[in-house]
Amino acid sequence: MAVWALGINHTTAPLDLRGRFAFALDQIAPTLHGLRESLGNSGGAASRHPGVETAIISTCNRTEIYCAGEAPAIDHTLGWLAHSGGVSTSLLRSHSYTLEDSLVARHAFRVASGLDSMVLGEAQILGQMKDAVRAAETAGALGTTLNQLFQRSFAVAKEVRSSTEIGAHSISMAAAAVRLASQLFEDLTEIKVLFVGAGEMIELCATHFAAKNPQGVAIANRTLERGEKLASRFGGEVMRLADLPERLHEFDAVISCTASSLPIIGLGAVERALKKRRNRPMFMVDLAVPRDIEPEVKALRDVYLYTVDDLASVVQTAQANRQAAVAQAEAIIDAGVQSFMHWMDLRSPAGTSVAGGAVVPLIQQLNAQTDEWRALEIARAKKLLAKGEDVDAVLEALSRGLTQKMLHGTMAELRAGDADMRAQTAQTVSRLFLRSQSKNSL
Repeated sequence: MAVWALGINHTTAPLDLRGRFAFALDQIAPTLHGLRESLGNSGGAASRHPGVETAIISTCNRTEIYCAGEAPAIDHTLGWLAHSGGVSTSLLRSHSYTLEDSLVARHAFRVASGLDSMVLGEAQILGQMKDAVRAAETAGALGTTLNQLFQRSFAVAKEVRSSTEIGAHSISMAAAAVRLASQLFEDLTEIKVLFVGAGEMIELCATHFAAKNPQGVAIANRTLERGEKLASRFGGEVMRLADLPERLHEFDAVISCTASSLPIIGLGAVERALKKRRNRPMFMVDLAVPRDIEPEVKALRDVYLYTVDDLASVVQTAQANRQAAVAQAEAIIDAGVQSFMHWMDLRSPAGTSVAGGAVVPLIQQLNAQTDEWRALEIARAKKLLAKGEDVDAVLEALSRGLTQKMLHGTMAELRAGDADMRAQTAQTVSRLFLRSQSKNSL
């Protein structure tokens, strides 16, 4: 089984390119379906990759595809992603990274642990990865290998979080936005703040700004019900997105993060707002990918517009204090990678073998055999109970029947062959069946 991944993130690709490959959570299932169909049904080399497991992680800072199949298909996956974003394969290749096998595990573990984030040690990415895994599972795109990879990612992230101080000094994007606003406005209690959207990031930003007791808070959202729920938490008002252009001038700070595929705050709307404000400054933060605010707005004289990439220098100020924690986290990740690759080796025909075959098929055969025995004994026990037999006697017979079936082959081997063979068999049987007994006797 091969595992591969490819992606773009805040260190390899500019914001506008990342915006072309941003997938909302409700887009994940159809996107995964298209990718798997492409891998399984296309002509040429792609037809050699049926039944590939896939998952997509898409956030403000990254879009990554994880795959597992009989043979890697990195070039095809890259070409498919480039086509979905409407760019050339060569352009995407120049801004992307591709990984295979242990490097995939290491990368996934680092992402889940917050070591690959713009905000070192931030915890939000872990929730986003879990959402992505649930979406892939719901879409039927997640198999045993990727499920194992991600579950181990979550376990490693939990250990990193509990065993190190990786997130002790982290500055979130929301806190960075408040810090920048404080540099522009002398007193945040005198400003009015508009939040566009009602998702997790906006909720986090609103919480940070609300702590500064601004003069007013408003939530503009596509659905009023969700906006009202968030606005009520902060004693604010709710407004429709359609009303935003006419009311934009009322707000000193605008923080936007929606899943819109096109900008919802245009240059003309901001110019009109500035005119009504008589050129009083506006502080704007666009945390969306793709952008919510047209990039030309940044050139306006009295607008201070920041994107997710612009906040990078702010959120890295405490990074030096976390280097010791990073070293500890990397050691935990190393152990996790080794464990995952050992698990992969056990599943591979080229890995640990029994009589020339893979371990996993043998385990599957053993499970199937014991399930068959169990079903037979349960069926026999039910018949006896239906006849009115004593319950204790039926249970005794059930347990005796199971143990006899499980030990029959072993007993036969112990009696077969010459003395040396019987001695070797006896050692193996003792190690397999008497291990717990020998431990308990210590």
